[in-house]
Amino acid sequence: TRSLTITSSDRPFEKAQGEKVTLPCTFVLSEEDNGPLDIEWVLIPADNQKQEEIIIMYSADRIYNVYYASVTGRMQFSSPDPGSGDGSLDILNLKSADTGMYQCKVKKAPGVQSQKIQLTVLVKPARTKCSIEGSQEIGKDVTLKCASQEGSPLLSYDWRRASGTQELPATSVLNKNTGELLLKNASRDYSGTYNCVASNRVGTDECSVELNVTPPINTAGIIAGAIIGTLLGLSILAFLIFCCCKKHKDKKYEKEVHHDIREDVPPPKSRSSTARSYIGSNRSSLGSMSPSNMEGYTKTPYSQVPSEDFERSPGQNPTFAPSKVAAPNLSRMGAVPVMIPAQSKDGSIV
Repeated sequence: TRSLTITSSDRPFEKAQGEKVTLPCTFVLSEEDNGPLDIEWVLIPADNQKQEEIIIMYSADRIYNVYYASVTGRMQFSSPDPGSGDGSLDILNLKSADTGMYQCKVKKAPGVQSQKIQLTVLVKPARTKCSIEGSQEIGKDVTLKCASQEGSPLLSYDWRRASGTQELPATSVLNKNTGELLLKNASRDYSGTYNCVASNRVGTDECSVELNVTPPINTAGIIAGAIIGTLLGLSILAFLIFCCCKKHKDKKYEKEVHHDIREDVPPPKSRSSTARSYIGSNRSSLGSMSPSNMEGYTKTPYSQVPSEDFERSPGQNPTFAPSKVAAPNLSRMGAVPVMIPAQSKDGSIV
């Protein structure tokens, strides 16, 4: 007894992103298979917890391919009439998300057959960048790095020089998996342009970098200059601060001297007030004198009045006439009348 049989191979497929792939699913029907024909393509998820997704289906002479918007227009039957025995699937403009296990199911009662095909969508290396790590000085170790931002594993990296024999220096060490090229004990001969090529099974991409090996920098001189400059700057700053503080202190002292009021020192007396005080005191003493002590008072010349309290030039001394000097009425005051001495022209007391 014959039954429905799938005749196509179930080998896996590897394709690059953006390309087209045809997953085969051809079959042969038997005389016993007289039921309706159904053909389904299902995507089996890698996670067993998820359900299978029907991508496209042929049933009752009709095609149903509007199950998922992400695959609409990109997945279709290869044959315009899948019922003729060719239920192969075409996937256009492949994406990395299309990677997975696909299953073709053919049912025509009582015959049922299925076949699984593994599809891997590989991404070509893209946006590859080159860089230099380490000091580009003579005698130092320099590392050239290369990495692709996109690309399916396994990626392989290869370095070569862009000029001359394109051979790498004898001291170089290449790691094709990481893309690092170590140049030990670099010399001037190592200078030049280096190219890196990243590749996998579906494509390549490359980048370049310029290496310039130079003599070492005199770091001791730079450090000494930096230290001297720093000390000089600190000295200038300290001098400016000192000048500012001194100027501020001088201004403060000058302000205190001008505005300081000393309460313990009385104001100076004028000469006129001193003279009046002296004459007034003498008159008071004259009023209290009695005839008995008048003799002692008359012995003191009137000309010996202290000149520091009351001084006048000889031309400015007024001449008082004895007749015009009016004696005060001392009897009313209860005091003993006394005679006021006067000075004659020859200097004697009268």
